[in-house]
Parts: sequence; C-alpha cells; structure tokens
Amino acid sequence: MQAIQVRGACPHDCPDTCALLTTVVDGVATKVQGNPDHAHTGGVLCTKVSRYTERSYHPDRLLQPLRRSGPKGAGQFTPVSWDEALDEIAARLAPIAAREPEAILPYSYAGTMGLVQGESIAARFFHTLGASLLDRTICASAGAEGLTQTLGSKVGMKVEFFAESKLILIWGSNAIASSLHFWRYAQQAKRDGARLVCIDPRRTETADKCHEHIALRPGTDAALALALMHELVVHDWLDHDYLRAHTLGWEAMRARALEWPPARAAEVCGIAVEQIERLARDYGACRHGHGGPAAIRLNYGMQRARGGGNATRAVASLPALIGAWRHRGGGMLLSSSGQFPVDRAALQRPDLLAGRRPRTINMSTIGDALLDEGAPKIEAVIVYNSNPVAVAPESAKVVRGFAREDLFTVVLEHFQTDTADYADFILPATTQLEHWDIHGTYGHTDVMLNRPAIAPLGQARPNTQIFRDLARRMGLPDASFADDDEALCRMAFGARVDFGRLLRDGFAPLAIDDAPFAHGGFPTPSGRCEFFSARLAAQGLDGLPQHLPNHEAIGSSALYPLAMISPPARNFLNSSFVNVTSLRAIEGEQLLEIHPDDAAARGIADGGIVRVFNARGAYRCRAVVSTRARIGVVHGLGIWWRKLGLDGRNVNELTSQALTDMGRAPTFYDCLVEVSPDVGAGGDSSATMPSSGSGRLNR
Repeated sequence: MQAIQVRGACPHDCPDTCALLTTVVDGVATKVQGNPDHAHTGGVLCTKVSRYTERSYHPDRLLQPLRRSGPKGAGQFTPVSWDEALDEIAARLAPIAAREPEAILPYSYAGTMGLVQGESIAARFFHTLGASLLDRTICASAGAEGLTQTLGSKVGMKVEFFAESKLILIWGSNAIASSLHFWRYAQQAKRDGARLVCIDPRRTETADKCHEHIALRPGTDAALALALMHELVVHDWLDHDYLRAHTLGWEAMRARALEWPPARAAEVCGIAVEQIERLARDYGACRHGHGGPAAIRLNYGMQRARGGGNATRAVASLPALIGAWRHRGGGMLLSSSGQFPVDRAALQRPDLLAGRRPRTINMSTIGDALLDEGAPKIEAVIVYNSNPVAVAPESAKVVRGFAREDLFTVVLEHFQTDTADYADFILPATTQLEHWDIHGTYGHTDVMLNRPAIAPLGQARPNTQIFRDLARRMGLPDASFADDDEALCRMAFGARVDFGRLLRDGFAPLAIDDAPFAHGGFPTPSGRCEFFSARLAAQGLDGLPQHLPNHEAIGSSALYPLAMISPPARNFLNSSFVNVTSLRAIEGEQLLEIHPDDAAARGIADGGIVRVFNARGAYRCRAVVSTRARIGVVHGLGIWWRKLGLDGRNVNELTSQALTDMGRAPTFYDCLVEVSPDVGAGGDSSATMPSSGSGRLNR
C-alpha cells in the first residue's frame, strides 16, 4: 500500500477556510486532517470537516444521473446515462432560451465557497444564454452592505491579532461552533488577561466561556451600539485626533448617539442599564490603547432582522470613536473577503451578456418568484451548491413553487436533498476531495488552493464539467468554456497571488498591513470611516446608523407573543452535514429551546413534542426547556432537511420573505411565533426519541 498526502482547502461556508491534508492509500481517501503548516488552521479541524471522508463515501452519495419517475416531491427516480440526461436537459432548455431566456433561472449559493466550482463556468453558461440573474442575498448581504457603507468594503482587522486584544466583544457569534480558530485566538487573549463579552440573544456555548453575556432581544443591536456611543460621548472616552483625521460625519453621528441614553436602549434591548454602562466604561478605557486594544468579532446572525444593515453600520462605527484601529489588536471583523483581489470578470465573463440586461431575482424571495404568473414566468431552474426547499424562508411557498408541474428543474448535488426530491433530473457532482478549486476567505487573509485527492467517485462530475457538457449540447460557443479547472484556478487572482506557492504549500497570505487602518485609508469614497453615508442619503435612506424595530417586534402580536431565532445546530452547517450519520446522531432531532417560564406558562415539559406556529405555517419538534433561551425568545435550531422532521417540515416553515433595510437580505431572526404542546403527542416527553437524542441534555 502506498500512502500520500494531498493539500486542499475546506469548501464550506465558514470564516475559517481551513487548510486540509487528505491521506490517500491506493486511491482511497482514508483521513482528512488540518494542515499543521498553515498557521491559522494549526492542524485543527471542526468535528464536521474532520469526518469529511464519511461525507464523500456516504452510502447515499449520488453517483449516476437520475430522471424523475414519480410525482414531484416523492423522490422517485430512475438511473439514466449522462448522454441521455444532458440531451434531454438541453432539449428542454433550448426552446426556452430561444424564446425567453429570462424564464431560465440559476439558483446557487455557498454549498461550496470555491471560486471555480461556484460561479465560473456556471456563470458563463447563464450569461451566454441571457438567463435571469440571481441576487445572492440569503446569508450576508445586509451586513455586507452595512459594512461597505461604513468602511468601504468587507474589510477589518486581521483575525490572528485578536490574540493581543484586552477587550473582545463577540457580537452575534457562537464562535465555538462557527469559528473555531478565531476562538483559539480569543482564548489566548483571555489567558493573557483579556475580558470577553458575548452579545447574543441566546446563551450559547461561547457565552458560557465569556466573562459576561448580554442577552439582548433579537434585532436590537443598533440600539445597544448607539447607547455605547452615547456613553463614550458623555464621558469623553473618545480619540478626538482619530475622529478628526479619519472619519466623516462625526458631528451628526454625535448628535444621533446623544438620542440614545442607556435607559432608552435598555428598554428596547430588554437588558439592564448597568450592563450598557459597564460595557461602555470598559470599551472607553481602551481609547488610545491605554487599557489595551479593544476588538469586536461580529457575525452575520445579527443582520438577519429588519434593521440588520443599520445595526452593522452602528457596530462597525464603534472602533473609530476610541481609535481602536490604531492598533493591530484593535478594530473589528465581520468579513475579510473584500481584501481578496479576485478577478471575477475573468472567471464569470459578464461580457458574454453582450449588452443584454436580464432581470434579477432575489434568491431570498424564491417562493414568491416561482409562484409569480407575471411575464416572464420562471419555466426552468438549475440548482447547484444550494438546497432552497430546506434553507429559503417561508418554505411552504418554496415547496409549492418547486412542485409546479410546468417547472423544469435540474439539481446538481451530492445527495438527494429536499430540493432534489422536486427535480426532473439530478446530476451527481464531485465533492471537494475530487476536484480543483481555489478559495478566498471571509475570516482570515490567506488564499487557499484545493487539489483533487482522489478520482471522482462513480459517474460524478465537477460542476464546471457539467456546465461545459451542457453548453456543448446546446451549441454554445466553445471558446467561452475552453478553460480547464486548473487554468481557472490560475485565473482567479492572476499575478496578484503566487500560484507556485499555492501549488507548493496549499495557501498564500495576502500582503496586508498588520493594522490596515491605523492611519485611515478606508476603501470608502472619502478614504475615511463614514458615519454619514451620502450614498445611502441619495437613495432616500437615513445617512446615519439608526435602530429600526423588527418587522415582527416583540409585543406587537397577541397571537404570536414569542420571538424566534433559528441559529444553526452545532454539528450542521446550514443544511450541509445533516445526512452524515455520526453528526446527526449527535444532534438527535429537531429541537426548540424555550425558557422555563415560557414553557411553564404553556404546559410544556422538557423533552415533550411541541407545535411551533404562526400565520405562515407550523412544524413539530422536541422542546428543550433551558435557560439558554431568554424569556420571550425561542430558538429553533436548524437547518434540518424537511424530510427528516417529525412532519416533513423544518423551522423555515415559519420564517418570512420580508427583507432587510439594505442589502435585500432575508429576516430569518425577525419572526414571531407561538408554541403549544402537540396534541397528537400529548406533550408527552416519553414520545419516541432516537437513542442519540441524549446529546440534547448537554445544551
């Protein structure tokens, strides 16, 4: 037997983007581990990715093309050859493309974060057709817009320097579950005397390990940030030199902050005035770095409410007030992806649109879009790197849309997901161990290269090859699809990144200053941190950050008095890994965390089956009565595949298609519900629970 190790990169939607080493013995991947030579990964992987071979070699892996042989949604398929599948798909798409190309819609997101297996050849294919464009908003676009309007792009401090911070605000992030390697830096800072504060509606595993937890109501983060500014102003805990030299709109921002004394924010946020005052005092003590650098690690959960963009703007404004950016251990980080010089035009070839301007459809409102009878009606959807039936909001509408008999649906997948059940054709795609790809990141600043470690299993093909093959069947120009995957990897960054180093090491750091905004130089139009955004004002929006109440604010409905957020289950990543047996065994089943007082008022017992509902729908799951939930807020841990739920539904049955203040993003955490014992189960905690469900007791 001959064992080799192949360098790669984790493809999943996580800020850590780890460097992988895959051990291959006689053509079989036997182990996936973190690359110890990559400083950020440090040889450590999360539980999910450390079991990646279980995903690639899963017995349910799709390894041949399938054609639907039963009703849509029934999951009944018959194997066909690639030639049969591609010929029939091309025959169905060609007349639509000739008559009304905008009736064809791509639907994709971050099932892989790779620049090649994501939007390269696929984008060229849809641009050549003139298909509808997809507004990819479902995860991060509100926060991205808020960050761009304030700092100029998705930029921030370098993650490794959180280890030098003396005060770390972990805001809207369960870092232990979702950013393991950042948590390592935070723990180093804590050992060196740093104070850690977790700001999150849920008492997460991360909150357990911090010095303080501020359990604010969902969607009230901007109010808290503005109150912190109020205290910084009133007590003159400010870096006046930095404000004068490197910010725009300070006087207007100062006046806005003075509208938010701690008492007002405390009432909005549902927290104690003392918590706001103490946090402001600690943060203000770090001005000029006198108390040591202060840093904020923000995550995207916070921006999944109506005012998500404004909340991001408010939090991103804080470091400039105390001059935190002067120090490499100070500032904030939501995303570093704007620092990567990706040549998307070379990869995606928007020039192939040839002057056409197709309509854009928001992926977050796909339920409404598929049911819209207006012209041009969507006649065909090609889904890749996503599972919209499980992950898109208001899923009852999404299901109805995909169930249309007149909708032609093709799904590129590894497994027969909820969405694949509604496909006319399922095409088997390769996993990360089987193809080339290249990655930027949004949690650190190293470019990552993924080499294929094994040959594609069965008849699986890379996304890129599937779109090349389909383009050929449809007679599209060969030159547009001639680049192979390694060539695309080289093209992604061009001469800006040393590809030889990527081939040798698997990663290559970007050349970025340790404290990139110590002397200003923000990538905004003014070069300053823009408290006031003229671009927003030109759109008729408030140019300053402001708190906007939720679409479905707590106390606004007698029928649905509980706010629901749907953070990810610790061992899943969105809807990925849900079908990995060992990980699902840890999670057990769909759970709803509810505070003991809210449970008692409704006659809900720990472990009982409950019905969670609002005007949009209902689903059933098992209750965990826990102080991880604050009073008035419940947590529907997700995202489970619908077919694995008690009644074939999941938490997105209840979320809405209402959008955020900016960025056109979904409002998953802006959702009112009611919860009751399930009549069918009698609220009986003795209802069937898988043996693996005991994992819930650790929550």
